[in-house]
Amino acid sequence: MARLLGTLRCSQPVARFQRSCGLFLAGDEGGGDPAEGPRDRGACNGAGALRCPAGAGRAPPGGVRSGRGPQSCTQKYIVKNYFYYYLFKFSAALGEEIFYITFLPFTYWNIDHSVSRRMIIVWSYPFELGLVAAFVFSTLVCLSRLYTGMHTVLDVIGGALISAVLLMLLYPAWDTIDHLLLTSPFCPLFSIVVPLVLCYNYPKLDYYSPTRGDTTTILGAAAGATVGFWLNNQYAAPACTSKSFQPGFPLVTSTMVLVLARFFVGILVVLLTRWVMKSVVLGLLGYRYKFPIHDLEAQRRLEVEVPYKFVTYSTVGFTATVIVPLLHELLGLM
Repeated sequence: MARLLGTLRCSQPVARFQRSCGLFLAGDEGGGDPAEGPRDRGACNGAGALRCPAGAGRAPPGGVRSGRGPQSCTQKYIVKNYFYYYLFKFSAALGEEIFYITFLPFTYWNIDHSVSRRMIIVWSYPFELGLVAAFVFSTLVCLSRLYTGMHTVLDVIGGALISAVLLMLLYPAWDTIDHLLLTSPFCPLFSIVVPLVLCYNYPKLDYYSPTRGDTTTILGAAAGATVGFWLNNQYAAPACTSKSFQPGFPLVTSTMVLVLARFFVGILVVLLTRWVMKSVVLGLLGYRYKFPIHDLEAQRRLEVEVPYKFVTYSTVGFTATVIVPLLHELLGLM
């Protein structure tokens, strides 16, 4: 078992997967058995992590793309199969901020509040369709992590197993959890404190990794949105339900205009909120810890990165669920 886990933590399976998808290290694309992996990536380092994972950078003209690993080493890659390249580039975006900041708010503003609440945790409306969508999207994101070399096979398998266990444990109790999140007087405190504690206790690595910042972003946005859900329920804020958005073929022009208006007004407010909060929070932290706001290394410190991202994105989540619907009602878009 230990040998199997060691193999799954190695870079070799990742390298094999990359080569099978037409992604080769520059200078290594012409020789060797694809199953052997690139010559300089065929072994694990002492920590069992990837030596120099491929980044998610763009492919310059000629099909060569660069990758940057945790130790700031740089590798150039040759893309020979652009179908997989663009497929996994799109899949990687499903796990990034641009997807969450557009798709989930769109669902909340135009389809159904309850659906959006559930989708923050699991695709679940209806359960069968949501489960299929979650499986497909999750598979694409996992494979994109291997394709870009940002995770080992063991990382992906471990994450999938944890997600499956949480799904089985939480789904039967979701209605109860949802009710508590909407009605309990302790919801705002719980929703802020627990994610913040988890972010500050994120596992430490020997090198900087963006995963702590990404996790803080997701938990912060979810915390702000959850507080917004609770506040909306307490004060009966305007809600968009599935009855107010019923797609047909063809869609009524007025409905499409209304949907697009809600979306663009909401996204504009969300992006403006993010920009303002980033500037304000980073400025305050810079003043507190005596560093220039453009100092990237300082922004990566625990005492800076966690509050910076958590406060920024919890405000974004709150704005998307409270401020934007109120603005929609004010503008007559509900």
